[in-house]
Amino acid sequence: MNMAWKEMKKNKLRFLILGSIVFLVSLLTFIISGLANGLSQDNAALIKGLPEGHFYMSKDADQTINLSRIDRDVQGNMLKKHKEAVAFSIQMGFLNDEDEKQQSVAFVTSTESSVFEMVQKGEVVLDLSMKEKGIQVGDSLTNHQYSGKFIVKGFVDQKKFSHAPVAFIHSEDYQEMYRVKEMQLIFVPGKDSIGAVTGLDVFTKKQFLNTISSYKAEQTSLNMIVWFLVVISGMLFGIFFYMMNVQKMGLYGILKAIGVKTRTLFHMMWTQMIIITVMALMISISLSQVFNRLAPKDMPFSLTIETTAQLSSVYFIIGFIGATISGLQIKKVQPLQAIQQGEV
Repeated sequence: MNMAWKEMKKNKLRFLILGSIVFLVSLLTFIISGLANGLSQDNAALIKGLPEGHFYMSKDADQTINLSRIDRDVQGNMLKKHKEAVAFSIQMGFLNDEDEKQQSVAFVTSTESSVFEMVQKGEVVLDLSMKEKGIQVGDSLTNHQYSGKFIVKGFVDQKKFSHAPVAFIHSEDYQEMYRVKEMQLIFVPGKDSIGAVTGLDVFTKKQFLNTISSYKAEQTSLNMIVWFLVVISGMLFGIFFYMMNVQKMGLYGILKAIGVKTRTLFHMMWTQMIIITVMALMISISLSQVFNRLAPKDMPFSLTIETTAQLSSVYFIIGFIGATISGLQIKKVQPLQAIQQGEV
């Protein structure tokens, strides 16, 4: 520890440059990760808010929610056999507010269940984001496909689907609007699968999220960028310590000649890596959390402590790997040969 700290003070500029790069890369990683989490929540909060369970969709829908139709006899048998199961449908649409301004929503209807909001015919419960657009409890909303009016009965938080606020409506109103009597999906709560059902595909929650249009492509792209940045950080550590080690071959030879073990030299390098990483992450985490609090409400950004801790752990692991690989040359140093080469 003492040797590592003395060398860092002697070569302040070098280690400051490395620390600055790690700070910038880690800050960018946290920001993109927060954006990925925020978009994920904005895209599928309705599904992510459900308990663990399994989703059933008709096989001929080819994993496309809008094309799925559950046979009413199959639905009846499943709901009768599994008391907590619920059949539901989701369809994109719009509502006109009292000023005739069109608001995009995702209409959701379901059989009686505790996991979805239940409303009476002619009523609607909206995601809380609609309240920020000026809609209030008691307002009358219209839709060109619906003969009556929807009366707003309340709001619920974090209920979005495909980047649109959810509007819970009665099944009869849904049938009038979309001219269908069959539900699209069945959800059975519980970690254990009830097994295959003839004519239906079964999905875990994670698998079902990937059937949502744009969700998989959106998350894959952003997560790929995050991990690419993490790998870059590991390469930075490797290149930096490799160059440092090349310049210190003569020093390592002298240290080995006086009895310093290779393990001690590795510990010195690891200590330097940890100090740089800790300092860089402390600053980047602080700034990213400040951004998390100050980000505009309409920006889909969410950086949780859990995500921050996971990414920080990964940074330590990748930094350790990069530094260790670059330090393998230390093990091969022959004291006499290194001393003859001299220290650059």
